[in-house]
Amino acid sequence: MTFYHWEGENLILSVHVLPRSSHAGIVGVQGDKLKVKITAAPVDGKANADLCKLFSKVFGVAKSRIIIRSGESSRNKSLCIQSPKKLPDIITPP
Repeated sequence: MTFYHWEGENLILSVHVLPRSSHAGIVGVQGDKLKVKITAAPVDGKANADLCKLFSKVFGVAKSRIIIRSGESSRNKSLCIQSPKKLPDIITPP
């Protein structure tokens, strides 16, 4: 199983988040999840906001086009990136 799939033009990602890291970025693939480091602590939605900010830069979309489908209070999340403009090398276009 892979960490992503396409639903039309939307990219669905399975992500494992590592909060309170010294730097933010995509670490790589771990099993069927994309491993991502963020600097924010998981308090008052700050980690989710930091994750959306990171992915908005990576995929070239507005933060409002990144939807957390499940796992808002978990390290394991499912995200929907609506019509991404850019794709990292580890993701192939539909």
